[in-house]
Amino acid sequence: MRVAIVSDVRLFREGLAAVLSERAGIDAEASTGVPPCHADGREPHLVLLDLSMPGAAATARAFREAAPEAGIVGIAVAEADDPAVVACAEEGVAGYVPRGASLDELLATVGRVEAGEAPAAPWIVAAAFRRLAELSAERRGRYPGARLTPREQEVAGLLECGLSNSDIAKQLCIELPTVKNHVHNILRKLQVRRRGEAVARLRA
Repeated sequence: MRVAIVSDVRLFREGLAAVLSERAGIDAEASTGVPPCHADGREPHLVLLDLSMPGAAATARAFREAAPEAGIVGIAVAEADDPAVVACAEEGVAGYVPRGASLDELLATVGRVEAGEAPAAPWIVAAAFRRLAELSAERRGRYPGARLTPREQEVAGLLECGLSNSDIAKQLCIELPTVKNHVHNILRKLQVRRRGEAVARLRA
């Protein structure tokens, strides 16, 4: 497997390339340019992108355009940096490895991305779902006529994404009874009786 490691810190990218090559037998190479070019002139199978460097989302987009078949994994992810993570997710970053991760955890993430998965910590998943809810609400013009509160709009967006009440509670960090109350109010304001009818109405 050919891997390109992209970071604005030379010691970091070259050191990680050496470790992956020596300990994991990966054909890893430090990279600074776009499009990514491996030593043999071929595109990499995977790009490890340092998300702590400025303009990481723009770099991810450039790599996606230059090497559309390559998976992109964000590394050195700072916890609670929701905007940066969401921006990179929108540009095609498929997996995330936090700053405190071990080499074994990095390799496990690489393997899962190669298998078609999108591994991420729970807080990253929560940030992505919150962004989905926002986009869903924006697309519908904030549910015209329904007069939903901002929190009800978030819940409605997650309902449309297919999340259960318990999943919504986890993503929004609120109690399950509170979610049930919001869902009840959404059904009433949308003038429907069932959850499935509400989802169909929201998607219409």
